Amino acid sequence: MNSTTLVIVTLTLGVLIGGGVATLVLVALRVRDRARMAASLELPDGTRAVLLGMDEVAVVVDGSLRVVAVSPPAALFGMHEDSFLPDGLRGLVRETRRSEHPETATMRLNRGVELRLVSARASAITPRLTLIVVRDITEHERVEEMRRDFVSNTSHELKTPVGAITLLAEAVESAADDPDQVRNFARRLSAEAARLGQLTSRIMNLSRLQSADDLTELRDVSVDEVVAAAIESQSIAADAAGITIVRGGARRAYVRGDVQVLTEAIGNLVANAVAYSSRGGQVGVGVRADESLVEIAVTDRGIGIPEGEQQRVFERFYRADQARSRRTGGTGLGLSIVKHAVQRHGGEVELWSRPGRGSTFTVRLPAVEGPPEEKTPKRRGKKARGPKKTKTVESTKTGGTKIKDSRDIARAKGDQS
Repeated sequence: MNSTTLVIVTLTLGVLIGGGVATLVLVALRVRDRARMAASLELPDGTRAVLLGMDEVAVVVDGSLRVVAVSPPAALFGMHEDSFLPDGLRGLVRETRRSEHPETATMRLNRGVELRLVSARASAITPRLTLIVVRDITEHERVEEMRRDFVSNTSHELKTPVGAITLLAEAVESAADDPDQVRNFARRLSAEAARLGQLTSRIMNLSRLQSADDLTELRDVSVDEVVAAAIESQSIAADAAGITIVRGGARRAYVRGDVQVLTEAIGNLVANAVAYSSRGGQVGVGVRADESLVEIAVTDRGIGIPEGEQQRVFERFYRADQARSRRTGGTGLGLSIVKHAVQRHGGEVELWSRPGRGSTFTVRLPAVEGPPEEKTPKRRGKKARGPKKTKTVESTKTGGTKIKDSRDIARAKGDQS
């Protein structure tokens, strides 16, 4: 073998040996890096910055289920750095590590003292670290349950008048030769149609109040106008039942809102008070106002509501007295409309009731400043005779009364002019 061939062989062997050694070194380095990564608890670059910008609950845990990084909302569920993962999430992390794929589960976790329904998703970001993202779906599930209940209840409530109309239509056809029976069935048919129309109208009103759309007809509303219209709308029903509706309290109070929505809400309260009062009874509508708040209270001395049912009377289609509601044609939506109407105006409605003593529904709304009072121009002409000495009953702001001599009232008016 000449020297040239020997050099070539030597170089070839050197390249092969060098390449093999380099390969072994690279493999060893990769194995070492993998082992180091598997044993490392360091967060990947940028992980903390991402967690700090998250609005949802997110935590990173190590192999011992100890929290090593959190998003700000995680504190609501009691998860902080160096704390341990809540019991409900531990099984999800273990399942994720076993399957080596992201896993999702729905569970209940404590947020303070309240148990919340959450959707949690876990995924591995390193061999030793797992990311868990938790979404609170309590409100979503509540709204979805309300929607299902609303559809179910609406379908059930519509069945009754629709079925009655169908039967009465068949009865009219069968009694075509009997005019008296036809007239009787026609009256009942009209009553059921009116009930169906009222139910449909109230369902539409309630849906409008529950929608995200803003109230469009907003203006400064006179509470006197609202109360007067609400009482007038129930005057026929009250007269038929022999019930007196009395209005008292403050005057010239104003709120910001939709006059039609507010009138319907107060009208519903008056209608309920009339419907659940005994014949010959009395219903009171009182107004109390100060610079920041207006209270409208509707009181009856009827049958009252048991304490266990008072929280449910504002639910849709709920009726405390099913038999009386059927007799009076109630839909079970009136108080639900009241609650949502008041809430849309930034207020609240409160109930006080005792069985056998009656009920008081109090609506509280933010007050606004009313328009300035217009001064009555003075009359010119002959000197008027002094007013006769009579007694005038004037409602006080707190709902009581005080008696004033009419001459004192006239003198006070003259001092102001």
